[in-house]
Amino acid sequence: MELDIEKCSACGACAIACMDQNDIDVEAGVGALRRIYDVEQLGPAAYMSISCMHCDEAPCIASCPSGCIGKDPETDLTVYDHANCIGCHSCALACPYGAPSFDVDGRMIKCDGCLERLRNGYEPACVRTCPTGAIRLRDLDAKASETGLDAS
Repeated sequence: MELDIEKCSACGACAIACMDQNDIDVEAGVGALRRIYDVEQLGPAAYMSISCMHCDEAPCIASCPSGCIGKDPETDLTVYDHANCIGCHSCALACPYGAPSFDVDGRMIKCDGCLERLRNGYEPACVRTCPTGAIRLRDLDAKASETGLDAS
């Protein structure tokens, strides 16, 4: 996922689409998987829509004692197995972006890039909903060819 900070208007459509797609109950205390931040800087206002960054070497994977976080072999997205989470919060402590959230039972949930949507040929909910086109899903092979790097 990529964010064009110059296009983000902080409308919140991406966050609402994510909450809807993932049945996030914020009234029950479950944290949103995508958050909008106001970036203080000199000049015009700037905003950032942030969720899991799906790091190449995700610290949450290394910190999880139950092994419930890993990489999807097809998409390279950082995914999780909710059923095996023991609720220790090690992933949240390790994540520099604050991506892991926790459900009402204390088990970790996070952005999985709308993996099921992708597998069925659809864009992630946040990408599909963004009215300004600020959020895009980039194909790793296409990005590698643009930069001259090998995606593997």
